[in-house]
Amino acid sequence: MSHSHSSQSAPGGAAGGGPGADVSVRVAWADDAAAIAAVQVRAWPELYAGLLPAEVIPTDVDAVAAQWRQLLARPTDARNRVLVALERNRVVGFALTSPASDPDCDPVADGELAEVTLDPAERGRGHGSRLLQAAVDTLAADRFRRAVTWVNAGDDALRAFLTDAGWAPDTAHRELDLDGTGTTTVKQVRLHTAIA
Repeated sequence: MSHSHSSQSAPGGAAGGGPGADVSVRVAWADDAAAIAAVQVRAWPELYAGLLPAEVIPTDVDAVAAQWRQLLARPTDARNRVLVALERNRVVGFALTSPASDPDCDPVADGELAEVTLDPAERGRGHGSRLLQAAVDTLAADRFRRAVTWVNAGDDALRAFLTDAGWAPDTAHRELDLDGTGTTTVKQVRLHTAIA
C-alpha cells in the first residue's frame, strides 16, 4: 500500500505537524508483536532469497508473532531491545540491539545491531536511517562504546547503507551453517562503529 504523501516534501501537515511529524521510532511493545511479525514475513523472502531454502523462511504470521510476543515480554537481558519504525501508528520496520556475543567482543563495552528489517514497500523513505540512528542512540544509552553488526557478504546494499552511515569492516568474518548439514552456508563480514 503506498501513500501519495511523502513526509519529506509535505509542506506543513494538516494537523499542525510539520514534515516528518508522521514518522518515528520507539521501543517495541508486546502489542507490536503481530505487526513486527507481518513485516518479517513480508521482508524475509526477498532478503534471504537464494540464501535460505524457501521452506525455512517463516510464512505463518501468527506463529512468528507468538515468538515476538515472548521475546518482547521476557527479554533475556535488559539491554536486549527491539525498536520499531512507525509511519503514523503503523509498524514499517524493526531493529534489534543487544550486548555483542562474539568471543572477541566485550559484552559490557560492545553492543550488537542484530537486525534492521524494513517492510519492502517502505524502503527509500528514510525509515532505515531513522532506525539505524535510534539503534545507535539506544546502544549509547545502554553505555556501549562500540557497535558491531554482521552483514551477508553478498548484501552490497546493506553494506553500502552502513558504510555511508560511518560503519566500517573490522576484519572479522564467519561462515554460518544454516541447516546443520553444510549444504546451506552464508558468508558474513562484521562491521563496527564507535559510539559517541
